[in-house]
Amino acid sequence: MTSSTPKPLRVVVTGATGNVGTSVMRRLAEEPRVVSALGLARRTPRLSYPGVEWAACDLTAPEAPDQLLRLFEGADAVVHLAWRFQPTRDAAVTWEANVLGSLRVFEAAATVGVPALVHASSVGAYAPGPADGHRVDESWPTHGWPGAAYTREKAYLERVLDTFERDHLDVRVVRMRPAFLFKESAAGEQLRIFGHRLLPGRLLRPDLLPVLPGVRGLRFQALHTDDAADAYARAVVQEVRGPFNLAADPVIDGQVLAGLLESRSVELPPALPRAALSAGWRLRALGASPGLFDAVLRLPLLDTARAREELGWSPEHSATEALDAFLRGVRSHGGLPTAPLAGHESAAAPAGHHAAGPPPGRGRRPGGGSAQWWRRASMSWLLVIRDRPSIPTRLACS
Repeated sequence: MTSSTPKPLRVVVTGATGNVGTSVMRRLAEEPRVVSALGLARRTPRLSYPGVEWAACDLTAPEAPDQLLRLFEGADAVVHLAWRFQPTRDAAVTWEANVLGSLRVFEAAATVGVPALVHASSVGAYAPGPADGHRVDESWPTHGWPGAAYTREKAYLERVLDTFERDHLDVRVVRMRPAFLFKESAAGEQLRIFGHRLLPGRLLRPDLLPVLPGVRGLRFQALHTDDAADAYARAVVQEVRGPFNLAADPVIDGQVLAGLLESRSVELPPALPRAALSAGWRLRALGASPGLFDAVLRLPLLDTARAREELGWSPEHSATEALDAFLRGVRSHGGLPTAPLAGHESAAAPAGHHAAGPPPGRGRRPGGGSAQWWRRASMSWLLVIRDRPSIPTRLACS
């Protein structure tokens, strides 16, 4: 190999079987410079890509520190994607998996001398956006919104990496800060995480949603997961450092969402959907916490100029195409043969299980688990009415 020939790379990816992980593993398998990609997950999948191997690794297990040292030996880059969203009602559990698990990854990478660490941060790490709504670059403060575990943990790890970079100047650290990531095969996982595993996805059809309640002031960005994976792969093979914002256009608001569902958008004050979400979360009918709703309302819009200029990156899909892929996946119950993406009927689906269709009773009110979800959802609205007696009738009935 001459000095002008790029070095072949061996890459290790944590959290390799989820939404982002499966796309990153496939993209690395297509990257000419990557000769070996090892995907780590709590449960190994029955998923095959050229040049890709899998290993079981639970970052919270007592043996994880020693195991990571062995798995990282000889690696040219570690891509850290592992993240646990649930349970939102027990912040100690997510803290152990996300923060303490990340510390183990960082420490192992430094100990064995991995030259590059690519970390999955998030738009959620940023402090609330500017009042005038202008887009922010990577210099915007990463304090996060304090009311949600997800944003607290993402922001905390930004501080950890500040110290890590100071103490390990020989490690090339890259922080990816993407907007919301969607693809068809991950829709079931996302519905289960943020909604409920028994939420009937087939309700998201134009003929069943003539009117879509919107949240006044809600604006966010989206990106197809495959486009995010392309940015991760570019960060692995290029000599770049620092944070990169990732997002696609257009900015998503109530009108854009209504257009995707062929519905009419009706704006509501944030207090009403927040009250419904809070009630649903208290009754365990929904997985997303009201604190996360508060955080989303305050997220900044991202300027992606640095990723486009330094990585040569540009998304192939628009934000609406990414959301449309999610909606297709919700309706079709699609997935991949990995434990997280196998289907949203079971949060503990065995590795390799690929659901071919909806389970008995999905989307039907009588009998089974779906009936329980309908009862909980109905009770959520009753709690809203009880807790918010001053809601105007014209809004409650619109």
